[in-house]
Amino acid sequence: MKFLWDSAFGLLVVTGGLLGLTLPFGKLATAAGVPAMVWAFVISLGAGGVLLCVLLLRGQRVRLTAHKLRYFFVTAAVSYAVPNLLMFSAIPHLGAGYTGIMFTLSPVVTLVFSILLRVRRPNMLGIIGIAVGFIGAVMVAVTRGEAGQPADLFWVVMGLLIPVSLAAGNIYRTVDWPESTGPIELAVGSHLASATLLLAGILALFGVEAFAPLGGVPLVLVGQVASASAMFAFFFRLQAVGGPVYLSQIGYVAAAVGLFAGTIFLGEHYQLLTWAGAAIITAGVFITTKAQSQAVAKPQPA
Repeated sequence: MKFLWDSAFGLLVVTGGLLGLTLPFGKLATAAGVPAMVWAFVISLGAGGVLLCVLLLRGQRVRLTAHKLRYFFVTAAVSYAVPNLLMFSAIPHLGAGYTGIMFTLSPVVTLVFSILLRVRRPNMLGIIGIAVGFIGAVMVAVTRGEAGQPADLFWVVMGLLIPVSLAAGNIYRTVDWPESTGPIELAVGSHLASATLLLAGILALFGVEAFAPLGGVPLVLVGQVASASAMFAFFFRLQAVGGPVYLSQIGYVAAAVGLFAGTIFLGEHYQLLTWAGAAIITAGVFITTKAQSQAVAKPQPA
């Protein structure tokens, strides 16, 4: 376990795999009538609550400061509440597998943001990787969801906003990480902040009756809370060990899990162009990762 905790690659595989389970769980829940905002709330409250218990059992506690409160609520909005709301809203229209492909764009968008914000300077290989990823994204986007069931362009755009929000979160969490603060404490605070924001939205828009459909999916609910709690403990550790661009590659693993789970267990079907686009996006991810490693090995002068 200690080896896994210190291995960027091991953390990437575990975190991405657990994230990928959110896609089929989310489709099953929304198919049972659970509103997207309620399911996003379940993930944040479940993960935050379980991890808070772990923190307390270890004799630790969350020490609040103005910096941490800002970090918790900004992270809650851009990394959890918004992308989860987009994801669970889009899944019924695009399919779990297609929506999962959106996660594969996160590394490319993260690198674009890091370049624009001067977190990392561009090199030619990085530009090539971004271009390849964009071509793959266009191929996936034009297929508009499952084969024979093209979704409205609106939902395709909503799906494409998922990696944009995730990328913004990847950059923000690295830039504003509070000093001397562990990954589990940050996961607890950010998720409970996300749950607070989502609960306020649910009560304002739907009322307490929006929680009623949860009674129809108890096993899915337990599975989602368990996987989300484990994922976010590893998520923040991966942020610390691997950095924002490496972290963003959890989308590649998550997309693979979502595609195969959707195809094998949920009966989804996708066009050959969708699979080809996903493969090209993956190639773009590997190119941008190579560009990142070259930039680290040969830092450019200021």
